[in-house]
Amino acid sequence: MKLEMQNKKKPIGKPTQNFLRISEIKNDTVVMDDGTLRVIIMVSSTNFDLKSQDEQNSIIFGFQRFLNSLEFPVQILMQSRKMEIGGYLEKLKKLADKQTNELLRVQTNEYVEFISRLIENASIMNKNFYIVVPLGESIFPAAAGFFSRVFGRGREREVTERIENFEKAKEKLDNRATSLASNLSGIGIRAERMKTEEIIQLYYNSYNFESGPLINPGELKEIKLSQ
Repeated sequence: MKLEMQNKKKPIGKPTQNFLRISEIKNDTVVMDDGTLRVIIMVSSTNFDLKSQDEQNSIIFGFQRFLNSLEFPVQILMQSRKMEIGGYLEKLKKLADKQTNELLRVQTNEYVEFISRLIENASIMNKNFYIVVPLGESIFPAAAGFFSRVFGRGREREVTERIENFEKAKEKLDNRATSLASNLSGIGIRAERMKTEEIIQLYYNSYNFESGPLINPGELKEIKLSQ
């Protein structure tokens, strides 16, 4: 009985992609499974505590004006990850080995040891901020009629209509993203729209939080999130 239990294989779980509400990612835009669209904008942060009282008040009032200017819903996302500086430390070690000045070599190695101990004893996090801009209009066309499907014209018409709907909806969403980025620049926050590869990487790292370093851009082709 014990042998049978040991030899029994553990069931393989379903991949994370099966639980994502994403139809595809293309042209820097996320297409949800209901046909609505999303764009993701990465925004910079600001050290509020280091600002003077007048600067803090200016930021608060500016952010208030930004929220009041919105004519559509947005989602603000913050992602915290443990800072990964292994590559940086390896680079410093190689520079120390090539250093001809003995004093500089010793100081570089001591700096590497100090940073290594600091990372081990302190939880240093890297925080990234994003704004998700939606468009609630579905790009999926209405189902083709029965006779269109029978004579083979339904699928072709659906694809054509879907492409046309996507381009029209994307234009509206692009205008929203541009307007939002412009309003944020007024309060000193930089905003940059994420590209297709960056969006895929963001989703991957969000659902593989303990997977370690970021995935190599060359490996993005293996992730079938875009069609």
